[in-house]
Amino acid sequence: MKGLSPHPATRWIIGIVLGVAFAIPLVSTLIYTLTAPDGGVTLDRWAALLDPARSAQYAPVWTGLANSLILAVVTVAIVLFLLAPTMILVNLRFPKLRFPFEFAVLLPISIPAIVLVVGLAPIYLQIGRMFGTGAWTLAFAYGVTVLPFAYRAIQASIDAVDMKTLAEAARSLGSGWGTVVLRVLAPNLRSGLLAASLISIAVVLGEFTIASLLNRQVFQTSLLVVQKTDAYAAAQFTLLALLFAFLLLVVIGVAGRTRSGKARP
Repeated sequence: MKGLSPHPATRWIIGIVLGVAFAIPLVSTLIYTLTAPDGGVTLDRWAALLDPARSAQYAPVWTGLANSLILAVVTVAIVLFLLAPTMILVNLRFPKLRFPFEFAVLLPISIPAIVLVVGLAPIYLQIGRMFGTGAWTLAFAYGVTVLPFAYRAIQASIDAVDMKTLAEAARSLGSGWGTVVLRVLAPNLRSGLLAASLISIAVVLGEFTIASLLNRQVFQTSLLVVQKTDAYAAAQFTLLALLFAFLLLVVIGVAGRTRSGKARP
């Protein structure tokens, strides 16, 4: 297997190519926001984001961002407290159900978002009557959307850990299932849970189709509203959102590395 690993130079080449491919549109967008009408460089557009006189113009973005952050928290809660325990249960107690469960969880990735909305629209009519039409209710739809991505991240950690041995050892010492999941299995699945959380947040912050067709105000739909009056502001807020996602990635990477790097007696 060692002979199949790529040469370090190959890794660097692939990393540089991918880095350039991602950097070109981001740098181009940044230059677009910094270019003055006379061709020079200006920071006035960035300073305008904090101008109280334009607060009403940018208010939809802040409202949409707040709604998206609430949705991200609720969606992550669905992943951590519903999907992850179910995956642990299936892998420990019902291994024969793993492949049917995996098929059901991965199915949403093959269904276009607009088709999902057609099926969800009647459901959201009832949700609106029961819980209102707040943007947070989109978390039910987003929970379905992020399932395939979160599942893969968590399953990779599950496959790398001998959960059955850990669970049996903890049970033999008198631990209840709650303790087994929270204090024994969850710390060993930390990297997968953190990755699933990051992916969920990224999907929620970038989702547009479902929110638009269900008439909910989130970050992406707010950018469309602001873009009609100020295209530069929409590009600036997009860059800030990408920077936020990147910082989350760094934090999660550091947290996972710190945890895995701790020595145990």
